[in-house]
Amino acid sequence: MARPAGPQFRTAMKQTLSGNIIDIHARRIYGGTVTIDDGRIVAVEEDGRTYDRYLAPGLVDAHVHIESSMLTPEEFARTVIAHGTVAVVSDPHEIANVMGPEGIAFMEAHARRAAIKIRYTIPSCVPATAFDRSGGRITADDVERMTASGRFVGLSEVMDMPAVLGREPEMMRKLDAARRHGLPVDGHAPGATGEPLRQYIAAGITTDHEAFTLAEAREKLALGMKILIREGSAARNYAALHPVLDTQPDRVMFCMDDAHPHDLLTGHIDKLVRRALADGHDLFDVWRAASLNPVLHYGLPVGLLRPGDPADFCILDNLTDLHTLEVWIDGERRYDAANPPAFRPVVPEPFNRFVRQPIRPADLRKACRGRVRCIGVLPGELVTQDRTLAVAPTDNLEADLSQDLLKIVYLNRYTNDTPPQVAYLTGFGLRRGALAASVSHDSHNIIAIGSNDRDLARAINTVIEHRGGLSFAEGDRTVLQPLPIAGIMADCSAEEIATAWLRLSALRERGCRIDSPFMTLSFIALIVIPELKLGEQGLFQFSRFRFLDEETAS
Repeated sequence: MARPAGPQFRTAMKQTLSGNIIDIHARRIYGGTVTIDDGRIVAVEEDGRTYDRYLAPGLVDAHVHIESSMLTPEEFARTVIAHGTVAVVSDPHEIANVMGPEGIAFMEAHARRAAIKIRYTIPSCVPATAFDRSGGRITADDVERMTASGRFVGLSEVMDMPAVLGREPEMMRKLDAARRHGLPVDGHAPGATGEPLRQYIAAGITTDHEAFTLAEAREKLALGMKILIREGSAARNYAALHPVLDTQPDRVMFCMDDAHPHDLLTGHIDKLVRRALADGHDLFDVWRAASLNPVLHYGLPVGLLRPGDPADFCILDNLTDLHTLEVWIDGERRYDAANPPAFRPVVPEPFNRFVRQPIRPADLRKACRGRVRCIGVLPGELVTQDRTLAVAPTDNLEADLSQDLLKIVYLNRYTNDTPPQVAYLTGFGLRRGALAASVSHDSHNIIAIGSNDRDLARAINTVIEHRGGLSFAEGDRTVLQPLPIAGIMADCSAEEIATAWLRLSALRERGCRIDSPFMTLSFIALIVIPELKLGEQGLFQFSRFRFLDEETAS
């Protein structure tokens, strides 16, 4: 991938920078001077002095979906570089589910203008499973073409575990293409254990970022996988998994996976580093997970503060709060805290797939006979529970607030020939109004939760009218954040969308118990995560990997 172009990325002349150098290879910190020439480090010399700043290998996010931030790649980069990030490994399967290979090309083009090094993996499951209906598709032929291009650093998370275990030909071709071209394959195996896990790993899958218990992470490590500790906006697994930093620091990486702008503005991978150091983990082990391990695993063109490396590093004022003073990439100072880069607007070209027409409240009616099978939401987790609640029989159950039972709606946005799928959810806590979004992993159809059908229809129709966005409706009041780029990304700054996000998410006064309600909502349709989700044909049970018929769903 070419270097970013533009006057803000002028090549620097030969220069020297001094500070306390964090040497993760020799596992020591010493005062010294780094000499840079033509974008590379030509010398690192110890001088015996003590400085008031630290030169450290830049931080790397080992697995992220940039689109989940609702930011363009260049605006995402402007946001995270302020936290010492020099590179990310990004899986563009969100936009691929909307636009197919055209979406990946869009992300590549915008990455070339970004301040940090963005390297992409090739989406392996678009759509996520044969049960999903998305706007785009990535075939084995597409994967073969992209692996041969040399532009990608891996095959993205393989979410369709049954296709791997069943050795389905299309999936086997994708895995074979990655193997032949020497690309690592990322996994997605939440809760997998025993023989199925062994077979999955034997297919060539090398990492997993979905472990949510320490026992699960340890089993995967023992079988040869590398574990990515994730701390995103909806899924937070650090607390459960961080002990592996002490036992197998060479096989651990950090990632955010999915993060929204209000979280990114307060920190990125530096959040995990800070937390791990505060918990007493060895500084060099932590920095391995945050920089060295992903660089080695994915073969990233990212320097690690050694002679001959690209001059990629961050300058910090201390090793407690890790405040970033500067970030250098390819020998150029791309971030200076004293003069942070301004937002550069991107005018989006028409780039979307959205054909759905408005619905009526009557389209959301659903009778209940006295017992309701419902999705149980767990705060801070992507996994859900399969629950059943007793309710009063009715010809249309809108909600039962006494049991925190809300109606949830799934609506395909790429067609008008399918009806809304209507089910129920508990654990969300909303008592008034409804929220809807076209950010819905991974196919990005419309997903909505509400306390009554009128508000649900209004929130959904607001998203439809604008061909993508996040909305909240209550009575005659509607709030919207438009997402004009493929219905999943905005054309504004991180600060602007974070403000809108917080305004939309401020549902505490309406009873909501979820810290990040729209992020939680966005994963309710992701049927490749346990246990009960909502998809194209209604409720989907992960453990049996099938849709439930109306009889078993009630």
